[in-house]
Amino acid sequence: MLIDTHCHLDASTFDGDREALLARARGLGVSQFIIPATGEENWAAVSALADPAQGRFYALGIHPLWAASHSPSALTRLAQRLAAPSPGLVAIGECGLDGRSQVEQEGQLTLFEGQLRLAGETGLPLLVHSVRANDTVAGLLRRYRPQAGGVIHAFSGSRHQAERFWELGFCLGIGGTITYERANKTREAVAALPWEALVLETDAPDMPLCGRQGERNSPEYLPEVLAVLAELRGEDPSEVAKLLRRSTCRLFPALDTLFNN
Repeated sequence: MLIDTHCHLDASTFDGDREALLARARGLGVSQFIIPATGEENWAAVSALADPAQGRFYALGIHPLWAASHSPSALTRLAQRLAAPSPGLVAIGECGLDGRSQVEQEGQLTLFEGQLRLAGETGLPLLVHSVRANDTVAGLLRRYRPQAGGVIHAFSGSRHQAERFWELGFCLGIGGTITYERANKTREAVAALPWEALVLETDAPDMPLCGRQGERNSPEYLPEVLAVLAELRGEDPSEVAKLLRRSTCRLFPALDTLFNN
């Protein structure tokens, strides 16, 4: 029973076969999904897709690449949504910093810090986007110390950076990156950290796996990520799946409640 902790199922590329895709994923053992928002324009869409009885949960936040289209007042509206959520809300995100983009950094920082404060107020974990910004993001997490922790989505970086995030209470989101042999630093990092520090994700429809470049990514490929991770660690995939489910449910207790019911 695998959990995809980060998949953008609201993306228009899934409009033609979303339910069929989810059925295929379930048939392959992927039973639960967290659908993060990217900005105010899709808060309603991701919350509408959520259905805890069907294993679909969601997060609300403002992605750094959309920072230019959001004023600080969007944080007030986000706070209002978080205070009165529809069923299935489990996190704040996707939020963070992107040092690769042309989006003005000050605007990204303002919105990220606002969402860090909201995490402290609500007790919700965070789904953090950190691209070419690991050290800056770690510094902010150390300053704000969100108690519920969260996930460093699509982690890419060194073992030292990975260990630093884990010390701050943040798991690493493990996805398609580790299927590429050239990702030496990241593969080394995920092979060294404790199981409690890892969760699985696809970032579908983005971040295709090695061998699927140019294709739409999908939660149904999550077992392939699991297989690579198990190989890197020299462990049996079925045992790895159990360990990762435990780490994920520790971070998102609502998923464990559903599973046990």
